[in-house]
Amino acid sequence: QVQLMETGGGVVQPGGSLRLSCSASGRPFAAHAMGWFRQAPGKEREFVASIRWANGQPYYGDSVKGRFTISREVVKNTIYLQMNSLKPEDTAVYFCSAQRVGASRYDLWGQGTQVTVAS
Repeated sequence: QVQLMETGGGVVQPGGSLRLSCSASGRPFAAHAMGWFRQAPGKEREFVASIRWANGQPYYGDSVKGRFTISREVVKNTIYLQMNSLKPEDTAVYFCSAQRVGASRYDLWGQGTQVTVAS
């Protein structure tokens, strides 16, 4: 069984920074991509960023472009999300996800980590 574990959430003031990490453990799997999604209270889950596992190509949602950076560390089966210039509207539970090779969608999910941006 595969587990995705997020760490790094917390409370930060507007304009501040946080870095999230997501590590995959358990049964080895081949990933096509890994990414971050978020869900704020009363809202639908939103795509934040993703990264192609093979070549590191990143993709970003419009609301975070220029502020967030996704990266990966292949040998550690880990991805990161560096979040800068945080805004109150970034407040949400952030979920790590993986799309396995052959899957048509993101099919592995972590439990989520809370990010709160408030003064």
